[in-house]
Amino acid sequence: MELISLGINEVLSGGVIWAVIIGALIGVTIGSIPGLEPAGVMAILLPLTFSMEPLFGVTLLLGVYGGAWYGGAIPAILMNTPGTPVAVLTTYDGYPMAKRGEGKKALSIAYTSSFFGGIISVLSLVFFAPVLSQVATLFGSAEFAMLALLGMVFVVLAHNEYAIEAAAMIGLGMFLGTIGIDRSYSTQVYTLDQSFLLAGVPLVPAVIGLFAMSQAYILLSTKSGDSFKTKLEGSGHFSGFVVLLRNKVTAIRSAILGVLMGLLPGVGEFGSQFFSYTLAQKFSKKPDEFGNGAEAGIVASETSNNAVTASVLIPLLAFGIPADALMAMLLSVFMVHNYIPGPRLFTEHPEFISGLYVSLFIMNIFVFVYLTFASKYIVNITRIRGRFIGALIFVLGFLGAYSQNYQITDALIALFFSVIGYIMKRNNIPAVPIILGLVLGPVFLDRMRQALGVSNGNFEIFVDRPIAFTLLMLTMLSITVFVFSKVRKKAVA
Repeated sequence: MELISLGINEVLSGGVIWAVIIGALIGVTIGSIPGLEPAGVMAILLPLTFSMEPLFGVTLLLGVYGGAWYGGAIPAILMNTPGTPVAVLTTYDGYPMAKRGEGKKALSIAYTSSFFGGIISVLSLVFFAPVLSQVATLFGSAEFAMLALLGMVFVVLAHNEYAIEAAAMIGLGMFLGTIGIDRSYSTQVYTLDQSFLLAGVPLVPAVIGLFAMSQAYILLSTKSGDSFKTKLEGSGHFSGFVVLLRNKVTAIRSAILGVLMGLLPGVGEFGSQFFSYTLAQKFSKKPDEFGNGAEAGIVASETSNNAVTASVLIPLLAFGIPADALMAMLLSVFMVHNYIPGPRLFTEHPEFISGLYVSLFIMNIFVFVYLTFASKYIVNITRIRGRFIGALIFVLGFLGAYSQNYQITDALIALFFSVIGYIMKRNNIPAVPIILGLVLGPVFLDRMRQALGVSNGNFEIFVDRPIAFTLLMLTMLSITVFVFSKVRKKAVA
């Protein structure tokens, strides 16, 4: 109760509640617009958060992040077009329900399921993050090196059919992470004698270019008549709770899967949603209804992807390891304010941690209530033309990259990455591994160097230390299982 009281006081006294509300409203709006991803908007807002109080900036970004997953269900159900990439499976059963005049009921199920998953996710963060942060006290250089390696391997394997492309991109990200001054020898590495590269490739312009400005190109290239008109029909606007109780086993299973998948780098919402939907269909008494308007299908999809939103923070807060590109953005906010993730963060800044918990609870409650009563107005957002949004994003992205350090070179770096990101999107090459390679690559290389320095170059340090050895074995096992499944699948085909 003391922790909760401290968090409530921090949220109310610092005006953080406004960051939660504003971020959530932006997120819901972004999720409601097909083709516009939360990563791009978060990238644009990222430079602004550096001048804010730490909790204010973090909750603003988390509001966008969490609100977008709620809002993505609106176009998925009413237009058969996912507002966010993770709402794809929601279209399978949401749109058929809308076609038969049950749009309001489908949205109510989606909102209620998202709320349930979101609350479970926050509870998992409250209980597991402090425990795992204590585990982090047992980690040395060897353990952190293996943890970073495991994270990068998970990112690659999570892309499944595009694993080779993901491996190449994470390698590119690791290479970009080596650019700058090598502190061990005080020498320049791949700077090409350019002073603006001495500090390395800046994360913020790279993120803005890859996720925001590249998406702007996509929107700018859409046809002129790309706006939609949607109708919200039917009754049962408050029937979501009844449906959730009727499918409580599916909801609980999907929430647990979402929490567990959030802990794994690179897996997140996509993996949890796929497994939850598959299991819901497998254990259903009426599996043929899935894909034709099954209530349990919406429950599984929306519960699982929202159960990730807070649990994905656990590896970031406990170990300082971002599970995806969005968490890498949050990590940059932490580092700017000298809030180092790990055990010390929980002991030195308890008001920040408790405020973060309370903010996430408030965000889920606010978004649920807001969407329940405002959906009939929000659907009009789909009439905004993609070209207008694309032009706005491009300008804001360029300004956001420049405003970080007020250097034109940062804006040019963002422009460079925007072209790369556009090419990758057009060729279905994943961009997330580049950012995680840029973040985790230096961690892996630096910790590997430190560990080998302690052991005088003896690689047995990664075998002699139990935790490091366990992480190494998990890495090898993951690669082995992935390769075996691919070979087996090819043999069957």
